[in-house]
Amino acid sequence: MMASKFGITVSSELMAMLSIVRDLKDLRERLGKVIVAYDKKGHPVTTSDLEVAGAMCAWMRNTINPTLMSTVEYQPCMVHAGPFANIAVGQSSIIGDRIGLKMFDYHITESGFAADIGFEKFWNVKCRLSGLIPNVSVLTATVRALKMHGGGPTVVAGRPLPDEYTKENLGLLRRASPTCST
Repeated sequence: MMASKFGITVSSELMAMLSIVRDLKDLRERLGKVIVAYDKKGHPVTTSDLEVAGAMCAWMRNTINPTLMSTVEYQPCMVHAGPFANIAVGQSSIIGDRIGLKMFDYHITESGFAADIGFEKFWNVKCRLSGLIPNVSVLTATVRALKMHGGGPTVVAGRPLPDEYTKENLGLLRRASPTCST
C-alpha cells in the first residue's frame, strides 16, 4: 500500500518560482537559493548547500513548458503555473506570456485574487521581472461592489442586504466610478 502526501507550502514556493523564471538556467539558480533550514549559528542552509538543487531542476525540467489547451470555442489557450496569489504570484508564467506574445495576434493573461493581491503582484512583481507592460487592463467588478465603493451602507453578516444593494441606485454607482457615465 502506497502512502503519499502533498506539501502545499513547498508546492506554492516552486510554483511561484516557475511563474517568474525566464529559462531553465534561471530556474536552476532560483532553486539553489531555497532555504530549507538554519544551522546552529543561525545561518541559512540552502538546497545548493545540500547539493540537491540540480536534482530538483532535473525533476522540474518539463514543468518549464506551458500546456497548450483549447477553450470550448476551440481557441488556443496556454496554461502555465497557477493561482495561490496569497502565497505565490497568482498568474500565468512569464514564459507563458512570452510564448503567447510570439504565437498569437494578442495575448491575455489573468491576474486573479482582486486588485489587492493579484493585480498588485502583476504590476510589482511580474511586470518588473519580465519587462513586459500590458497595453490594456480589464477590471471586473460586481454592481454590488461598485455600490459599496460608492458609499453604500455596511453589509453585516446574517442580516438582509440593505435596499441600496438589491434595488437600482445609480447615485452610488456614479460616486464609485466618477469618470464613467451611466
